[in-house]
Amino acid sequence: MLAMYSGQIGSFSSRDLLLFFIMWELELIPVYLLLCMWGGKKRLYSATKFILYTAGGSVFLLMGVLGVALYGSNEPTLNFETSVNQSYPVVLEIIFYIGFFIAFAVKSPIIPLHTWLPDTHGEAHYSTCMLLAGILLKMGAYGLIRINMELLPHAHSIFSPWLMIIGTIQIIYAASTSLGQRNLKKRIAYSSVSHMGFIIIGISSLTDTGLNGALLQIISHGFIGAALFFLAGTTYDRIRLVYLDEMGGIAIPMPKMFTMFSSFSMASLALPDVLWIQAI
Repeated sequence: MLAMYSGQIGSFSSRDLLLFFIMWELELIPVYLLLCMWGGKKRLYSATKFILYTAGGSVFLLMGVLGVALYGSNEPTLNFETSVNQSYPVVLEIIFYIGFFIAFAVKSPIIPLHTWLPDTHGEAHYSTCMLLAGILLKMGAYGLIRINMELLPHAHSIFSPWLMIIGTIQIIYAASTSLGQRNLKKRIAYSSVSHMGFIIIGISSLTDTGLNGALLQIISHGFIGAALFFLAGTTYDRIRLVYLDEMGGIAIPMPKMFTMFSSFSMASLALPDVLWIQAI
C-alpha cells in the first residue's frame, strides 16, 4: 500500500517528464500484487489483464516522453516549465499527442480501452478498489491536463471536438452497461467509467469553466467512488453477498449502511442537496 501511495504521490508532484514516467510505472507493481494476493476467484486473470493494459499504454507514454525530451536540442528537455514554451511542427505534435493520449486513455479509462477496469474492480479487495477509483483513475485525467492540454495545446485544440464525442458516447454507453450488471462492484465500476466521460468533456471544452468543472469532478468522484466501494466491501463482509439480485432487503438488518449507501449514490447522481449535506 505504501509503495503504491509513493508512486501515486510522485506522479502528481513530479516536475519533470522522466520522474513522472518512473512514478507512473512504480505504482503498477504494488497494484498487481494486491490483485494477485488478495483478489477474488479470478484474481490472476484480472491482474494479468490489468498489467497488460497499463504496461502496454506505458510504452506509448515512454515514446512520448523521449520524443518531447529529445526534440530540437542537444540536451534532453525534461522540465515541465521548460517544455511548455517548446513549439513543434504540427504533424509531430499530433504524433506526440496521440502517444500520450493512448497512455492516459488506458488509465482513465476511455472507451474502448476500459475493459480492464470492471474485471479489476470485480475481483479486487474493496480496499484496493477504493484506491483504484479514488486515485488511480485520476492519474489519467491529470496526465491529459498536465501534458496533453498544457504541453501540446495546438494538437489538443485539433482533437478536442473528437474528445467531446468520445466523452458523450462514454457517458451513455457506460451508464447503460452499468444498469445490466449483477455484481455490485462492477456496477460501481461502470458508473465510474461513465463519470470519467464528463471529465473528458470538460478537458476538451477549451474553456476555464469546463476545466474547473473537470477538476471538481476529479476531486468529488475520488471521494464518492471510494466511499461506494468501501460500503460495498463492508456490506460483503457482513452478508457475504455481492450480487444485487441476492441482496434485497438489506435496509432492515443494516439501516445505517443502507442510509450511507443511499446518500453516496445520490451524491454520485450529483444531487446538490446531498453534496451540500456531505460537505457540512
